[in-house]
Amino acid sequence: MIRNYIKIALRNLWKNKTYTAINIIGLSVAFASSILLYLTSAYELSFDNFHKDSDRIFRMYFSAMSKDGSPNVGTSMAYPLTPALKAEFPEVEGVTRINWGAGGVTYNGKKFDKTIRSADADFFKMFSFPLLKGNANTSLAALDNIVISENMAKDVFGKEEPMGKQLTLDIEGKPSPFVVTGVMTDFPENSSIEYDAYIRTETHPNYESRKNDWTSQNHEVFIKLSSNVSQATFEKRLEPFLQKYSKISFEEAKKQGYPKNERGQYNSLLLTPLLDVHFSNNTGGGTSKAYVYTLLTIAGLILLIASINFINLSVAQSLTRAKEVGVRKSLGANKEQLFIQNCGEAFLVSWLALLLGLALAYISLPQFNKMFSSHLSIANFLVISNLLITIIGFLLVTFIAGGYPAMVASRFNIVEVLKGKLTMKKPGFLRNSLITTQFTIACLLISCTLVIMQQLKYLQTKPLGYNKEQVISVPINGAMKGTVAVQKMRNELSKYPSVVAVSGSRVNIGRGLDGSSSRSTSGFDYYPDASNLSNAKPILSDWLFVEYDFLKTMDMKLLQGRDFSTQYGTDSSAIVVTESFVKQMGEKTAIDKFVMPDSLEGRLKIIGVISDFNLYSLHQKNQAITLQINRGTRISYVFVRVSSQNMAASMDLVKKTWKEIAPQTEFEGSFLDENVNRWYKKEERLSQIFTTAAGIAILLSCMGLFAIALIVIEQRTKEIGVRKVLGASIPNIVTLISKDFLKLVLVAFVIATPIGYYLMSKWLEDFAYKTDLHWWIFAVAGCASTIIALLTVSYQAIKAALMNPVKSLKTE
Repeated sequence: MIRNYIKIALRNLWKNKTYTAINIIGLSVAFASSILLYLTSAYELSFDNFHKDSDRIFRMYFSAMSKDGSPNVGTSMAYPLTPALKAEFPEVEGVTRINWGAGGVTYNGKKFDKTIRSADADFFKMFSFPLLKGNANTSLAALDNIVISENMAKDVFGKEEPMGKQLTLDIEGKPSPFVVTGVMTDFPENSSIEYDAYIRTETHPNYESRKNDWTSQNHEVFIKLSSNVSQATFEKRLEPFLQKYSKISFEEAKKQGYPKNERGQYNSLLLTPLLDVHFSNNTGGGTSKAYVYTLLTIAGLILLIASINFINLSVAQSLTRAKEVGVRKSLGANKEQLFIQNCGEAFLVSWLALLLGLALAYISLPQFNKMFSSHLSIANFLVISNLLITIIGFLLVTFIAGGYPAMVASRFNIVEVLKGKLTMKKPGFLRNSLITTQFTIACLLISCTLVIMQQLKYLQTKPLGYNKEQVISVPINGAMKGTVAVQKMRNELSKYPSVVAVSGSRVNIGRGLDGSSSRSTSGFDYYPDASNLSNAKPILSDWLFVEYDFLKTMDMKLLQGRDFSTQYGTDSSAIVVTESFVKQMGEKTAIDKFVMPDSLEGRLKIIGVISDFNLYSLHQKNQAITLQINRGTRISYVFVRVSSQNMAASMDLVKKTWKEIAPQTEFEGSFLDENVNRWYKKEERLSQIFTTAAGIAILLSCMGLFAIALIVIEQRTKEIGVRKVLGASIPNIVTLISKDFLKLVLVAFVIATPIGYYLMSKWLEDFAYKTDLHWWIFAVAGCASTIIALLTVSYQAIKAALMNPVKSLKTE
């Protein structure tokens, strides 16, 4: 009997080749898209879950409010926080600071560009980065210890034994010897913490001068809590702790009229679970969890559209097979047998679609990875949990999409069927609802795509306060002392008329090819009355160390005062500040006024004021920025402004010059406008995903609409013939057939518009600077859906209208 069911199923599928092809192609595309989107989501959600006690490890962050009421969140911490936590909280099982550690690595006269980070001794007790060689408890016991990754050991030592060997690290331009005391495994791809090696936190050049300074913040802190302490309980305990060590800051915030945060505090020290660090936007980066859930939602919506096609076509086809069902029932077939037969056909179609979808996903994998910056491979699919999800999804689609039509067909009344009274001239509520749902999803995806594209364009074109065009950024990567690198590049490139200016900075603007990013925030005190030192105004500012000609290189205009100059010997203790800094001072002019930094001794004189500019991405509101000429602090990037003629030749010139002054260091130069655009890679990927998803949704919806229109026309062939005989024109016939479908598309547009507006409004809240939600975006989405649907239905409608009415009236 099973063999007969299979034979009948294959015959029916072959007999209705057009509908079978639409179902299989639609489902296979849906399966392929959904599998790739699901695997991407599963990969993102797997970040940091390999750590043994990941549920008890947290990253700390501050949460306060700016004066204008906007959130002010940051993960940069002060050096004394870590020892204070260990001393005052017995429930803290481990705590470590993680920061930039050193620049280049030298061994036997050969230099290597490696990511050297600094941490505390608890690092290897907290995180599951196993040591292949060495002891996790003692590997960072001394200040000259270094633990290197397996990959770094191979690159630097080759087959040589690394343990006990001495490496020379460039720390702020100073060569420092370290002894290899451990070799650890390389970090997995799904790790938020990346490294080539670790040294001790105390090796940082400014550590001794800042180890008791609670206002200088330049690193992240991770803690591990005991199993009997919850995150909420510990965060509550941190409130009096923070008030104890930041009493002056709290008093000043109250005095200056700063609003309290959501916890009723002027500042709170809170925890981000390790499993959420990858999704955290506290530093302006990270992947949003909403992005991952959006991928899963899109995968589900695409499957839903394909399933709706399956249901509609199967129900419509069941009418053409009604007599077959009636004959089978009259010969003794029961409902269960008919249900199994119809479900068997649905299973066969779904199985073929799944196989084709898997093949399509595999073929598309390289292009998908390239387009969406993913790291998927066949290994991701072969994970047991992913295989189970795929099987469950397949069965769910099969039983939902195939089960309902099978149930409808098995319940046909024998007498009505054999008398030919069972018709579907008036479309059912279910079919209309499903078609409306399809086009609601399509309209929603189109409108979301347009909004995301508008926002992306806004991010990429908004003035940032400097000219990002025609500037080349070159990471120094520890090749030499930063100031030396800038001066050498300036000396060499000054010979060429295509080079306008050369400068340097500690922080890159945008995300360069080295992938590095950092932020240094500090407090300043301004005394309006020099005779009254108790009346200080606190100022919070990003602190950016730069080289001479920085304003010229970045094409920034002075509002007051002057730029740094080698002609003034006192400029080493001078600063240039932004407008926001001056506003916090409460002065109209800031020139020749002095401020006292929290982290350094001595006053700093303000010599210039510039407009506010965005040092970081537009996800965050820009805050006050202080520019200071390098005072022994490492300059990490060289900036070169070139003329607009032949940019490629200018890049080659900079690369050639860099190779001459640093032959052993890799050149990772990039244009600044490209760096800035890399800030918004996440939005660019989202735009590509929505564009692709909207295209697939429209394609699948139109395929279903095309097939339904074909079936409806087949059922109304005689009616069309009669109307033509009675004088109906071709436009009349086309309008007759199309209007019912267009009504459904218009209803879909009305439903999709408020949903799309709400969702995009919530998404735009993630940006400090955003585009407006224009009405025309949703109007374009509705018009596009309507036109596409009209073209789809009109093809079949015109074809039917052109038929010879004599042949139509002869049709059974």
